[in-house]
Formats: sequence, C-alpha cells, structure tokens
Amino acid sequence: MTHVFAIPLRTRFRGITVREGVLLRGDAGWGEFSPFLEYDDATSRPWLACAREAADVGWPEPVRDAVPVNVTVPATDPERAHAIVTAGGCSTAKVKVAERGQTLADDVARVEAVRDALGPEGLVRVDANGAWDVDEAVRAITALDRAAGGLEYAEQPVAAVENLAVVRRRVDVPVAADESIRRAEDPYRVRDLEAADIAVLKVQPLGGVRACLRIAEDIGLPVVVSSAVESSVGIAAGVALAAALPELRHACGLATVQLLTDDVVAEPLLPVDGLLRVARPEVDPRALDRLAAAHDRVAHWRRRVEAVGQDRPS
Repeated sequence: MTHVFAIPLRTRFRGITVREGVLLRGDAGWGEFSPFLEYDDATSRPWLACAREAADVGWPEPVRDAVPVNVTVPATDPERAHAIVTAGGCSTAKVKVAERGQTLADDVARVEAVRDALGPEGLVRVDANGAWDVDEAVRAITALDRAAGGLEYAEQPVAAVENLAVVRRRVDVPVAADESIRRAEDPYRVRDLEAADIAVLKVQPLGGVRACLRIAEDIGLPVVVSSAVESSVGIAAGVALAAALPELRHACGLATVQLLTDDVVAEPLLPVDGLLRVARPEVDPRALDRLAAAHDRVAHWRRRVEAVGQDRPS
C-alpha cells in the first residue's frame, strides 16, 4: 500500500516550499520514501531501503525513551529567526547559513537573533551545507562564533572532506561532517583524515537505522542524528536511530516537523521541553486524504519508487 503526500512548508527551506514523498505500508508499519526531487535513482536507493526497513522489518530496541533535539532555523530574517526559536521550545538551535544571495552580515544578524532568543545558556550550531571555500569558512566561523558567544559546532562548512580537515585545524570551533558522510563514496574518509569532531547521520540517505548504527560504530565519532525534513513517519526512523545509539552526547536535528504546516499522523512528533518521545505515531487516514498529492505528482512518485526499486548496483 502506498500514499503520496504533499505538505506545504511554513518557510522556504532548501529551496522548496512543499515537501513531497511516499508512505509505504508493510507488516512492521509505515515507512517514508522522500528523496529530494533532484536526486537520481542511485542516490535515492538508500532512501528506499530505509523506507522498506521501517515498513517490512522494524527497528532495533531503544535504549532511551526520549531524544533531545534542536530547533532548526532556516536562512530567514532575524525577526523570523527569533520567533522560530522562541516558539521551538528547545535549548539548542541549528542555524542555516551561507544561503545563496545572502551575505555573512545576514548570517551574523540571524545568529545574534538566535542567541538572544535562546538566552546565554542555550547552544547554537550553524550549518553551511558545504557552501564556503576554506578561507571563507575560517573567516565566517570566526565571525559567527563571536556573534553566538560561542558555537557548539559548525556543520559541513566546506564541501570536500580534504578541505574539511584543513578548516578543522584552522578554527577553534568543533567541526561536524554531514554531506562528507552521506554523499561520499567512502564515508570513512572523515575518520581517516581526522576531518571532523562530530558525525551527522541522516537515516534515509544512509539506508536505514541499522546501516547508520554500523556507520556510527565504525566511524568512532560522537553522533548527531538529523532529519531530511520528513513527515512524522520519516522522523520516527531518525528517532529510532537516536534511541538505539549506545551514546548520545548532543541534541539531534529531528524537530523539523515544526517546519511543516501539517502532518500525516494524528499526533505529530513535536518536541516538548526540548525532547522528542520515542514513538511510532499512527498515520491518520483523514490526513492522507487532506494531504494527498495532485494526480500528476502521484504518478511521478509511483514511477520513481518503481525505478529506484529496480535500480541495483552493477
């Protein structure tokens, strides 16, 4: 059984205003397949493996019943950033920076607003999605660290893992690797080059909970579990990963249901006092009807599931 959904976002995020995907029903429950539209079949293959694991197999037993999370702040204006953090109910904020068309001054103003909203005890982390070169990264991280009154870490400041290692040695702020793990042919280059202090793992792009647990064990770094802006069905897989990790030192980036205007479940996975409960929410049939994608998008996504399912490594 499959359902194709389309959920508007509250704020443009990653260049999109509507989050689309497919819910798959199996013996173990519901799974979500929602690779971004520009991803090809090969890139989307682990996303489908994650959905199949959730639907057909289920997840390992948790070792905790709640997961600390951060509020995610898009590359928006300072006033909106302040409001998002205030409403988010979390003591850690992840701030998107290095947005195309914006300046470092824009990023500094956003981070200052986030610090003001969090207060002096909150933690601020920034995510550049690999947009800077090495010198830009060093300059920006230094400025943003000052604006934040101390950054918890800077996520993926540069694209290449070799450059990530250079930046890590030139700044005092801890560096986290995201794309250098999930988009890399060899995710363990981060470990081998000592390019990061923290590993950011996203359960869909890396092929499911068990695949991520293997990477976490092998890579030997503290882990932050982050989302791909999924519905609560997809977020539940990320929560399952965070709940099964032997150690969880940092808040996770799994509170992104806050970015959606609606959800496919009756009780969305939203943080309370900075925590997400470890739960598998029930899909709401009324929500499926309300959020059903247009006919042409349904056809698109069903073709995509079939194509990715047939795509196999040679």
